[in-house]
Amino acid sequence: MPQALYQSNLHSLPLLARGKVRDNYAVGTDRILMVASDRLSAFDVVLGDPIPGKGAILTRMALFWFDKLRGIVPNHLTGDDPVSVVAPDEVEQVRGRSMLVKRLKPLPVEAVVRGYLAGSGWKEYQQGGQVCGVPLPPGLRLASRLPAPIFTPATKAEVGEHDENIPFSRMEQMIGADLASQVRGVAINLYEAAAAHALTRGIIIADTKFEFGLDDNGTLTLMDEILTPDSSRFWDLASWREGENPASYDKQAIRDWLESALVDGRPWDKAPPAPSLPPEVAAASAERYAQACRLLTGEDAS
Repeated sequence: MPQALYQSNLHSLPLLARGKVRDNYAVGTDRILMVASDRLSAFDVVLGDPIPGKGAILTRMALFWFDKLRGIVPNHLTGDDPVSVVAPDEVEQVRGRSMLVKRLKPLPVEAVVRGYLAGSGWKEYQQGGQVCGVPLPPGLRLASRLPAPIFTPATKAEVGEHDENIPFSRMEQMIGADLASQVRGVAINLYEAAAAHALTRGIIIADTKFEFGLDDNGTLTLMDEILTPDSSRFWDLASWREGENPASYDKQAIRDWLESALVDGRPWDKAPPAPSLPPEVAAASAERYAQACRLLTGEDAS
């Protein structure tokens, strides 16, 4: 198992921000070096135990999808080697787990697309027959495939805070009706293309989230990371059954363990710090991430 990187520490570049997973550094005024650590967050809490190799897998998968979907919308990749902008003694922190990207003006919403009923969407549907204001037909069950993918935006939360689902009308108020409509159309097109590919590899993409920004010309540009087990719900097609939670290739197994974990004899209240993961749970999660990468990209993720 590769050595874990919980946090990068680069002395040659100014640190812009540390997110739940990524450490972002300024490269001049127009580029950002995004370093994917092996940190993992669940219930919007960053766990203290890294998943060795996770950052490299996320980067490999994101690069695969950026290339595969580049005909739908421009993305933020510069094409430059991330290793070229750091000091020699920092290369091993960066190699294989980083992207050198254009600096954009990020939109303040996450573009969530759902093709199946799961998670918070399933809970909302049970309560009112709709998800984020989108009405759905009666009689759907847990893990049901939706008649068509739906767009359910969310506000971006700071580290430690919770994303909030919002109606499309709220998104229109935030960024303008024309741009909101463009984001919705592009996000659904991205999801449909990715989901079709994943099905050929035995994986259902139940839902996912995209992030977008605007370049200096106002062009909508896909950014951050896309279609990884951190930003998507991946299910095993062979085990999918309506009414059941399918086997997943994402961090659901860790969420499930945390739901059952006890802290001082009581269930964890989902406030930091999170309970420490048993080594076997971390190792199993690392293998699921690697398996998803192998299946979707056709490349060995070891």
